[in-house]
Amino acid sequence: MSGQVTHRTARAGDNIFLRTVGAISTLAGWISAAMIVVAVGITCQMIFVRAVLNQSTIWQTEMVIYLMIAATLLGLPYVQRLRGHVNVDLVPIALPPRARYALAVFTLGVSAAVVAVMLWYGFDFWHFAWDRGWRSETVWGVRLWIPYMALPAGFGLLLLQLIADLVALILRVDAPFGLEGS
Repeated sequence: MSGQVTHRTARAGDNIFLRTVGAISTLAGWISAAMIVVAVGITCQMIFVRAVLNQSTIWQTEMVIYLMIAATLLGLPYVQRLRGHVNVDLVPIALPPRARYALAVFTLGVSAAVVAVMLWYGFDFWHFAWDRGWRSETVWGVRLWIPYMALPAGFGLLLLQLIADLVALILRVDAPFGLEGS
């Protein structure tokens, strides 16, 4: 193992903003997990209907796809809060504390900017589908603004968590990259 990671979850201290964002990210994680469980249940039902009852399925495949994509997007802030993303910490470990801090601020800032752009275009895409009344071209014909809502919701919550991480870093509530001696 390289370096000592002192904690897994983003620290919030007594800061009400950080605690609130952490609670929202945790709720999003639970909702994401529930979506995965529902998708597995629908998949099992679909297999039973096809294999045992020898009937066709109409909505199951599409619903499972939408649920899994939404679960992925809504789970982003929770994974960020738990520091569950892939992290190569060779460079931060090698840097002195001030440079490590600067790198962490830069990295979070760039990440927030990229996610903000994705939020902007995700919202635009969702609104376009809602405004035009798009429906899927399947028998089920789901209104596409409903599953597309996962784009702005997921990226918005991820952006909120990234901003909270940046605030925690600037206020010295959390250490850069979770490494002590920063």
